[in-house]
Amino acid sequence: MSIVTEVPAAPADAALAHFEGSLSFETDCWDVHSVLGTPQQDFVVLDVRGTEKYAKGHLPGAVDLAHRKIIGSKLAEYPSDTLFVTYCAGPHCNGAARAAIRLARLGRPVKVMPGGVTGWLDEGFELVRD
Repeated sequence: MSIVTEVPAAPADAALAHFEGSLSFETDCWDVHSVLGTPQQDFVVLDVRGTEKYAKGHLPGAVDLAHRKIIGSKLAEYPSDTLFVTYCAGPHCNGAARAAIRLARLGRPVKVMPGGVTGWLDEGFELVRD
């Protein structure tokens, strides 16, 4: 028995529920990139790292809104059912999750893009620089 199989895998029905459920909470860089700027884009991308980092490079069309500054009045221009996709520096950063918490507390639909800027660049996608 290896360290991998020492703890048995979940039954298939539990695994299905877990992995299907996880997609309700997150999306990946490739999926975001595939629809950015197209008629299929039905979400707003939030760069939650802060204005200085945003200016150095961000996803095309991303809105600069640091996670600490997410409050209801900053979202007033968006319909209440707008889906927000949050991202930060990458998998080593929890800013996207912090932003998702703030958005969820405000009753807003939200997903995180866990790869963040690191994942975006790893996929070979370009950043926009101000």
